[in-house]
Amino acid sequence: MDLIKPEVGLIFWTTLSFLILLFILGKYAWKPILAAVAERENSIESALTKAEAVREEMARLTNENEALLKQARAERDAIISEGTKVKNQIISEAKEVAQKEGARQIELARQEINNQKLIAMADVKNQVAVLSLEIAEKVLRKQFEDQKKQDELVKELLKEVKLS
Repeated sequence: MDLIKPEVGLIFWTTLSFLILLFILGKYAWKPILAAVAERENSIESALTKAEAVREEMARLTNENEALLKQARAERDAIISEGTKVKNQIISEAKEVAQKEGARQIELARQEINNQKLIAMADVKNQVAVLSLEIAEKVLRKQFEDQKKQDELVKELLKEVKLS
């Protein structure tokens, strides 16, 4: 029961040892402990500041990435649109060239047909002329076999020449 009711000497020596311990701690331990606590507080505050800066930087980078993605999508759409326009233009030009070439080929075919037709007509005329000459020659030979008919023909031709 001595501990429950301490004596005055015990209280005195306990208080004295506490005050000496408090003085020694205050002189040698409190400053380093408080400095360490302050340093720790500063490092935590610095870490929080850096973390906030990193968070803001991440938000900025995220916004920049989104802007770049939007820009890339817009450029992609523009390139696709331009490619589509070029494709349609090439197709229309190819169709136009094909139509012109087809029309040119048709015109060449018509000219070739007309040329062949003219050649065939000239050939037919030549053959008709040759046949006519052959027929006329045969007819004249028949008529000139008889001397009397020759004389009559010469007289008729002379009369026609004099009249002209």
